[in-house]
Amino acid sequence: MIILDGNNCTLEQFIAVVREHELVELSDEGKRKVLLSRKFIDEVIESEKPVYGINTGFGKLSDVTINKCDTSKLQKNLLMSHACGVGEPYSLEVVRGMMLLRINALVKGYSGIRLITLEKLIELLNNNVIPVVFEKGSLGASGDLAPLSHMSLPLIGLGEVFYNGKRMSALEGLKEAGIAPLESLEAKEGLCLINGTQAMTSVGALTLYDSYQLMDVSAIALAMTMEALNAITDAFDERIHLLRGHKGQIEFSRKVVNLLKDSHLTTKQGEMRIQDAYSIRCAPQVSGAIIDTLEFVRNTIETEMNAVTDNPIVFAESEEAISAGNFHGEPLAFALDYLGIALSEMANIAERRIERMVNPSLSNGLPPFLVAKPGINSGFMIVQYSAASLVSENKVLSHPASVDSIPSSANQEDHVSMGSISARKAGMILDNVRKVIAMELFASAQAIDFRGKSKMSTATQKTYFIIRKYIPFIENDEIMYPHIHKLEDLIKTNQFNK
Repeated sequence: MIILDGNNCTLEQFIAVVREHELVELSDEGKRKVLLSRKFIDEVIESEKPVYGINTGFGKLSDVTINKCDTSKLQKNLLMSHACGVGEPYSLEVVRGMMLLRINALVKGYSGIRLITLEKLIELLNNNVIPVVFEKGSLGASGDLAPLSHMSLPLIGLGEVFYNGKRMSALEGLKEAGIAPLESLEAKEGLCLINGTQAMTSVGALTLYDSYQLMDVSAIALAMTMEALNAITDAFDERIHLLRGHKGQIEFSRKVVNLLKDSHLTTKQGEMRIQDAYSIRCAPQVSGAIIDTLEFVRNTIETEMNAVTDNPIVFAESEEAISAGNFHGEPLAFALDYLGIALSEMANIAERRIERMVNPSLSNGLPPFLVAKPGINSGFMIVQYSAASLVSENKVLSHPASVDSIPSSANQEDHVSMGSISARKAGMILDNVRKVIAMELFASAQAIDFRGKSKMSTATQKTYFIIRKYIPFIENDEIMYPHIHKLEDLIKTNQFNK
């Protein structure tokens, strides 16, 4: 059971709830704050003093005052009218993450939601009744309005859900799960539920977590490639990296040195040649910069996980509701664009190493395209083609979404972040990078069979035997894609990091 108080959610806790289905509940202090802020909302309704989002319209319609007898209908209308998502549904993991993060934001007590509404959202999450949320349609300000509207509709029996592996109407899913929908939403509650950055944060958090895991696999792939190419280890000398001082660079070089510490396939400077190409010699500098980027993005995402992103923000103790812009996704948009760029470089440099292994002019004695009888066999020629294609696609996807903005709501909302696009792009790039790293592992295992697997380091030999458990040595041309797909699955299931 994870206790949510709005202040201490970490990336690891997020993953525990989203993937391992840990249950959640609210802290006692959080409940107290939720009740206090709701009391203030009820007082505003009774006073009939116009306050944005409580008894007014939304966006450009903020000057329209709503009669207190219509405030409940206003919230229902808000969810229905804003549920304009298109495209494919988000994965269940993403939507579970959205639910968790919205709960964690609301329990801080600055939004004015009723406790019963917040507990109903927890009930859906803990029972794995997951709303159908479409991945496209958010501008990233005022937060992720369309996705969060789809997430919230089932609370009042509207929309669709996934339950027990099936997609169905919300009412049907709630009935099967034994959950009663709320009779209605009260003043401001619709806005409480949808005015935030939880869709882009959820997508970004999942991508970030998987990026750390892939970073570790990329180090293993590099180490195997270095063995395949009889690479020089001197460039990984810790003294060099300490002189520059970047933490990621120091960490990555140490990791590779440790992976290769007892290898008899790598060389020292001057034994075979004086230096290697940049894709090997500069790997600590490039991969280290990626690690530093992951740390920057982690700080941004974990800050956002515990942030108040509502509007207006309720300060119950001073009896104020201030309309501002914490829903604006720019911090995440920048960070996730940056993440996409960094991940692209992971694939860029890996593809260059694949090329060095398959190219007889660059491979230090390996047969052309890593096959014993080239000519009649093309070997790994098109493996490099596919990697190059993915790398090129990533360059297009790496164009930052955050530099774009299209005004909305009759120009009231005249600058937006496009952060949800940044998040989705980063995830697409990660998927491509994983495939390229799988291809590097595929090629390096093949190359090592020409060098002698008995000369490998203990650490890389372990990885080699995992690969060979599923992927044979390619003696003659055969259909290659099942091997690439299998290696990708092994990476996804974390088989190389155990």
